[in-house]
Amino acid sequence: MTPDHGTATGEQIAFGPLTITFDERVLRPRAWTAAQSEWAAQLLRDAPAGPVLELCAGAGQIGLLAVHDEDRQLVCVDANPVACAYTLQNAAAAGLGDRVEVRNGDLSAMVGDDERYALVVADPPWVPAADTGRFPEDPRLAIDGGTDGTVVAVACVEVAAGHLPPGGSLLLQLGNVEQVDTIAATAGAAHGMTLDSTRVFERGVVARFVRG
Repeated sequence: MTPDHGTATGEQIAFGPLTITFDERVLRPRAWTAAQSEWAAQLLRDAPAGPVLELCAGAGQIGLLAVHDEDRQLVCVDANPVACAYTLQNAAAAGLGDRVEVRNGDLSAMVGDDERYALVVADPPWVPAADTGRFPEDPRLAIDGGTDGTVVAVACVEVAAGHLPPGGSLLLQLGNVEQVDTIAATAGAAHGMTLDSTRVFERGVVARFVRG
């Protein structure tokens, strides 16, 4: 895949040391989510060898910042072809073009059965469907998390569980602690993913799930 869809004319924003390009068809990068990247980078220092998987990657900023100073390959998955084109463009701009693979499609079908990852990061849509109208500036595809906001997050847990080694981590972004608890009690328990810790930020939370 090569960048298209007019990506060269998108808006630019600083995300840590990176410059991320995007437009209104892609969720605007939130500055606070750099904390998810920083946590991922910390975990990677002691993680086994292997690539990083980013699910619901958007313009790719979280995964790119996570591996920016790490010698890791990165695989980014997103359902939006425009977001995928921006991820490729942003990877090249960060000097990471040779370490990043971008896959466009449903996340449950984009990862091969035999693929294993040292770490999975995910920023799924987590706004309940009934509340998406409160955010007219955001693309609905990027924020609509279904009835309770956890539908796509559940899919991320399922994918991570099938592609992490024992002890491997998923860093999952959600809207609040209640959603984290719901995921832990349902999808986490069903797929052998244990909630390790949760970090609360002004506009969301990041939870670490560990594969048993």
